[in-house]
Amino acid sequence: MATSSRAWAYLESRKNLTGGACGLAGLVLTFTGAAGPYWPVVVAGLYGAGALIAPPERPAPPAFPDPSARLEEIRADLERLHAYLAGVDLPPAAAGRLTELLDLLGGLLTPGWATEVLAQDPEGVHTLNRAVRQDVPESVDAYVRTRWWSRVTPGGEPPERHLERQLGLLHEEAAALAGRLRETEERRQESHTRYLEDRSQ
Repeated sequence: MATSSRAWAYLESRKNLTGGACGLAGLVLTFTGAAGPYWPVVVAGLYGAGALIAPPERPAPPAFPDPSARLEEIRADLERLHAYLAGVDLPPAAAGRLTELLDLLGGLLTPGWATEVLAQDPEGVHTLNRAVRQDVPESVDAYVRTRWWSRVTPGGEPPERHLERQLGLLHEEAAALAGRLRETEERRQESHTRYLEDRSQ
């Protein structure tokens, strides 16, 4: 099986195709009488020369997923996160912070020009991916588990305060990402203005 696949790969290779083209030229010389009685040597020699001068095979680079496809996956995960959070009972202050955070994440992931800019920012994509798939679920789950223990053994700092702080920090991180993307667009606009100004001089 491996031998037949290697043979098939050689038949499709540049070396074989170039050698075959040169060998065909040798046959043309044979039919015109230029090769004489040594035509098999001429054809074989031209095939070999063609195979030697052919450029080497170049392996295809790996096909990595497009950043926009990754954003679509994160968008789908955000929908699943919404479904999970709908079944969690949160205190009003934390619920408000969570709503603000989810609205901001949803805005950044909304298809359009914002995601086009975001797709060119691998660090930004990583930030959103981490927030949706790790940080927010972990914060809420830790709150739910700690709240149960605080009811069994009261005392200590209320778990909702930690949740509110965590959600506030995540909102700040997402807001900083949005600001960075806005600055990218502002620099692009300023660059176009300078280009138009230079062109008009």
